[in-house]
Amino acid sequence: MKIDLYVITDEVLSQGLPHAVIAQRAVDGGADVIQLRDKHCPSRELIRAGKEIRTITRRAGATFIVNDRLDVALACGADGVHLGQGDMRCDTARQLAPPAFIIGISVGSVEEAVDAERNGADYVALSPIFTTGSKSDAGPGHGLHLLKKIRSAVGIPVIAIGGIGPGNAGRVIDAGADGIAVISAVVSQPDIIAAARGLAGIVARAKEERERRP
Repeated sequence: MKIDLYVITDEVLSQGLPHAVIAQRAVDGGADVIQLRDKHCPSRELIRAGKEIRTITRRAGATFIVNDRLDVALACGADGVHLGQGDMRCDTARQLAPPAFIIGISVGSVEEAVDAERNGADYVALSPIFTTGSKSDAGPGHGLHLLKKIRSAVGIPVIAIGGIGPGNAGRVIDAGADGIAVISAVVSQPDIIAAARGLAGIVARAKEERERRP
């Protein structure tokens, strides 16, 4: 699972663009993962949007994740689900999910990251790494130091989310992240394709530089 650029849909921050349109433009710009995120959409509409995104991501060879809702993820044939600390436990979700189903967990400490890996998570997301306005409940940024500590503590992929954009994405990768997850840095931009392409390029170059270091 390639997770260099992980784009989270948001119809409000995209100024009304539907989830499927955001997803299509993001993968056209090189996004590796699309997460369907909508806290207020009724289940039936969320499943409909999820099925549209499933078609888009399958055609593009991208991974499709649903935020919070395991039921919706299973109903629309998503590749996985992303769970927060207040959602269903990872080990419980693993029991309900089919084989090879991806489960990601938001974490805010080394202890939470280690616990997520122990309970079967496929990746963890440090959230938020920087202070962000895209998620009102995100809290203050944890910083690159914690990212480095989590990267050293777990063997599964670590992504970072929160306040990431072209100006700091390279530093996040340099600190050890396997990928970056973004909302406004892509979906709120006038040209979603160009924004995704720009961030994907930054991540790729930062990884190349990191690998060249002794």
